[in-house]
Parts: sequence; C-alpha cells; structure tokens
Amino acid sequence: MKIGVYFCNCGTNISDKVDSGQVGQKIEGIENVSYFKTLELMCSEEGKEFLHNDLIGEKPDRVVFAACSPREHENTFMRILSGADMNPYLMQMVNIREQVAWVTEDKDKATAKAANFIKGAIKRVSFHKPLEKKSIEMSPDVLIIGAGPAGLKAALTIAETGRKVTLVEKRPVVGGQPVLYEDVFPNLECAPCMLEPMLNEILHGEHAENIEILTMSEVIDLSGFYGNFIAKIRKSPRFVDKEQCIGCGECIGVCPVAVKNEFNNGLDDRKAISLSFAGGLPNVPFIDMKACLRAKVAAPSAEVAATPAENEDCRLCDQSCPLGEGIIKFDDEEEVIEKHMGAIIVAVGASLYDAGLIPGLGYGKIPDVYTAFEFERLLSSSGPTGGELKTRSGSTPESIAIIHCVGSLDSNHKEYCSGICCQYAFKFNLMIEHKLHDARVHHLYKELVYPGKEEYLLYKRAKENPNASFTRYSSIDTIGINSEDGRVRVKNTESGKEALIADMVVLCPAMVPTKGSGKLGELLDTTNDMFGFFEELHGRLDSARSKVRGIYLAGTCQSPMNIQQAITQGMAAAGYVLAGLVEGKKLDVEPITAAVDEDRCAGCRICMTVCPYKAIGFDMEKQKASVNEVLCLGCGTCVAACPAGAMSSNHFTNDAIYAEIEGVLA
Repeated sequence: MKIGVYFCNCGTNISDKVDSGQVGQKIEGIENVSYFKTLELMCSEEGKEFLHNDLIGEKPDRVVFAACSPREHENTFMRILSGADMNPYLMQMVNIREQVAWVTEDKDKATAKAANFIKGAIKRVSFHKPLEKKSIEMSPDVLIIGAGPAGLKAALTIAETGRKVTLVEKRPVVGGQPVLYEDVFPNLECAPCMLEPMLNEILHGEHAENIEILTMSEVIDLSGFYGNFIAKIRKSPRFVDKEQCIGCGECIGVCPVAVKNEFNNGLDDRKAISLSFAGGLPNVPFIDMKACLRAKVAAPSAEVAATPAENEDCRLCDQSCPLGEGIIKFDDEEEVIEKHMGAIIVAVGASLYDAGLIPGLGYGKIPDVYTAFEFERLLSSSGPTGGELKTRSGSTPESIAIIHCVGSLDSNHKEYCSGICCQYAFKFNLMIEHKLHDARVHHLYKELVYPGKEEYLLYKRAKENPNASFTRYSSIDTIGINSEDGRVRVKNTESGKEALIADMVVLCPAMVPTKGSGKLGELLDTTNDMFGFFEELHGRLDSARSKVRGIYLAGTCQSPMNIQQAITQGMAAAGYVLAGLVEGKKLDVEPITAAVDEDRCAGCRICMTVCPYKAIGFDMEKQKASVNEVLCLGCGTCVAACPAGAMSSNHFTNDAIYAEIEGVLA
C-alpha cells in the first residue's frame, strides 16, 4: 500500500509553531508511507492545482492531509481526489492548525504533537475502504399537514415553483385559528381580511392547480423516507358536493337538529348541516352525520336537540337546495387516499392550556369565566353574540378582569412563557374600550412581556386607558374566583386588598401542543420536546427541521409564536424543501452510515431506541435490525449501544479507530 502525506504550512498559521521538516523526519520509515510533501497554502488555487497533478503523477493508494479543520476543507480535498480519479474516502485529514498550532505555545511540543497526530492518521487510513455515494430517484411533491397561516404560506411558496402540494386539514375550512379572530395584535388588523389574499391565491390563484386541499382529513399512515414518502390520508365525507355547492345556506335553516357549536367553543348551537362559521373557506357546508336524523338519533339529549318532526329519513336539506337534487350526497363515503411525496411539513398549530386544571379559577363552573379563545369569539361579528359583549344573563358588562399567565411560568403547570398572551390581553383591553367606552378593565399579571418593535406601543395604549388597572401577583394559586349575586369576585389573597368585582373574567392560558400531536409524532417517527411540542433539529440553527430527514416543522406545533413568526417559519420550511427536492435531480445518499452484521444481531432493538434520526427499522421476517441509509447520518450512537457488537459504522470502524489511537501513542 502506498500512502502519500501532504503537509500545509497555512501561511504562518501552522509554520510558526510546527516545523514541517522535523515532522517529515519523525514519520520517515513508517510502513507504507511513500512520500511527505509540504505546501504553503494547500487550499489556494495553486495548491489545489499542485495536489491534482501530483496525485495523478504519484498514484498513491491512500492520502493523509495535515492542514486545518476538516469542517473547513475536507470537502475541498475530497473533490480534488475525485478529480484525480481517486476514491474520495481513501483519505484522512489531520487538524494541526486548531488542535495543535493554535493551542500549543512551545514549538518543539507542537511539532511532536503534530507528528503523533499524523502517525495516527497514517495508521487509520490504511483501513479505509473505497465508499460510493448512491443516487436514488425522489419525488418533488410535498405533503403539508395543517392549513393554518404557516401551512398555507409554505404551500403557496412551494406551489409557485410548479411543485405539487397536498394540503391536509382536519377541519372543514382552511386558515387555522386566526380566521376566527376579529382583530389581531399588534395593529388590530382584521384577521380574515389579512389572510384573504393568501387564501384567495391558495383557492383560486394562478398556482391553485398545484395545490390539492383535503379538508376533513388526517394522515393515518406514513412509510418510506426522505424523497420517497408514502402517506395514507383518511378523508371524511362532507356529504355536500364541494364543486357544485354555491354556499347559499338555504339547507341550513330548514335543518331540525341543533348541536353545540365547536367553532364557538360550545357558546351557541349550530345545525347538523352547517357552515363552519361566517366567512370560512371553502364556503361549503358539511353534515355532521353523528347529529343528523338520518344517523338514527334515538332521542333528543343535552348534546343534540331536534324538533318533534324528527325521522330517520329526513331530507329537508336536500329538498331545500335551490340547485336541485344531487348537491346533498347522503351516500358520500369515507376515502383513504395514498400520496407519494418527497417531503412533509408539519403545521398542525397549538392549543390553550386547560384552565379547568386550576380549580381556583372557576372555569367551567362559573358562567362568566371565559378563556381567551372564547372571548375572541364573543368579540367577533361572526361569533355567538354577533360581536356584542354580553354576560350569560344578557347584560352588558361594566367591569372585566383579564388574568394573564394562566398556567404559564409555573412549575406546577407550564414553566415557559408563551410570549403572545400579554399581547392579546392588551388587544382585548383596546377592543373592550372600543365596544364599551366606560367599562373598567383589571389586568392581573405575573410578568408583562412585549418584545418587538411594535408590541410596546400596544401595551402603552392599554396602559393609557383611564379605566384600566394593572396588578401583579406571584402565583396563580393566590387567585381565587367565585360567584356572588350574579357577579364574579376575583380575590388576590397576597395583595391584602378587597376582591375585585367583575361581570366577566377572561383567562389567558399558556399555549400548549394541540391535541393529537403526540399521536401524529408517533406516526411520523418524530420526537417531542419536554413540553410536548414537535422537537426541532436545533433550537437556534434549525428550528424548521425535525430530527427526521425530510420532515419539517412550521408554526406553533414547534413552539409558541405569533402569526408573523409562524409565517416566517413556514417559508423557512418551504425553503428547505425547495433546496433539497430539486425536480429532476436525484438524491445523493452519503455512504458514511451504520451497517448491521445480521449474523451477530440478536434482535434486541436497543439500536432503534437510541437512534436520534429514526433511521433504524426492524425486519420482522428476519428478526434483525435494518438501517435506512437515507435517514442515517452516521453518528455512531447505535454502534456504541449495541450489546452484541452487531452495529458498525462505515468509515469509522473499530479497526480504524483503534489503529489511529495506536499510531498517536506509538
């Protein structure tokens, strides 16, 4: 075996502390070393040209480069080897700049240290095998789960490049939570108006044909890997022809069944056939077949109320349709649709912490205690009261208490700050002032948060309201809420003051993962963080990527954030997709991955539990572990964990590592 060693002086970065001549003398006579050559700047154009020509002339079997950090120039030297018709993995790079010259003051010690590092590399490189990258076909199409602002922006960004996008939304309409808000902070813009241009582009724009929207749908199975995922999507029947219906609503008024309206958090009723809410898109009603008389509802109950005219063959909605028969499709059936795509973006949004878990607040027991979302719907012109602020008894509130940090910054509930609750609380202050000029607003807060260039102005406007007051508390357990004489008493036990008397209380709970996030994470093989949100690859550098290659995160499914941040993260996820899945381009698979010795594998599956990239599967027929080379990043965690020694890592074999250690210590 013929090994060539190239030493870079790196200008004076290395030569000031390491004597290349002495290093050359120290490695002379080492078995298989054919030559040792010194260059001034190996990464310069002249240096790269010299290496290219010298490798062609010398024809070494293996090469050692003693230079700077592999992070900086390993790929540079691998390309030079490829250009000289050598396998790029038949080299080893030694970092004698950062690890020797820059950290060792004594020149003799630095020279000896560099020589030892190079000896280790020489021993190691003889065990390197010629590895080859693989190329596989990949789909440029994308699946996006969740049609809120982040998912919609990602879908539109990708569709504008001509890619095909499948947008899966579990609700009958798209737009997420913001389309249910009358105004959004910090500038009190009309949320549906703000989102309308994007929704119009998604539904009817130039690139709408590239976006398939599957409402009332959810992903039920996923297989494959980056570039070649296969998803199964269950699409629930709407029972209304979405293509022909004009959304006139004639069918809704005649329906004899009323059920609690989940879009208004049960604050009012809707019909068994209903539009989700005024302005919801697509503007097509759906039939709740669990409530419909045709589903053989046995009798009226607290959940379902019907007129005496109920019968199992009710067709009033169909008969009232001005377009005639066929628009209402009672025979509509559930579908399971299979989609092949190259990447997935998760944008399922978030929920609010259950305020009922804090008994002292009276939520669910005292009628006029609302969560922030319920209050949003009361403020909305499409909400249960048409935008009028009314108590349950129908009176106009004279005093409203807003309690911040409900469940937030609390070791007994959620230890983090959601970062948006103060902003919508200040927004509520201004909206209350606009609707009820003389109403008093009492803010009870643990901490006040207003980051950003516009957010403080919103707080300032709320603070300047002469009818607003701000009181700090230290723990949510010190807040007690009860009802007396039809009004609500809010007692802060640590303040020593009399209880606040309010007609209405608004709770601002922590933002938490949406219901079903854990189940979806299991299906996608992604991980969740300590708070239950989808876990990012890196919290600062790669928050839009999950730890599974090809699955990206957008919006509040990853962390609490506002609409602007969610939109930005949606675009970041789209950027990752567009950069990686280039149409017509094949996917290069790095060969430095783990490998399984099936003869030694006992099928214990420990490797599966420790793999951070979900790259290890299990062959049920063979009862052996298997490695997905597309997902594996060669971290070696499984190699270290395998009790049978059945796992190995290409390019980082035990033999090579032991040889390197022996060379350094020789």
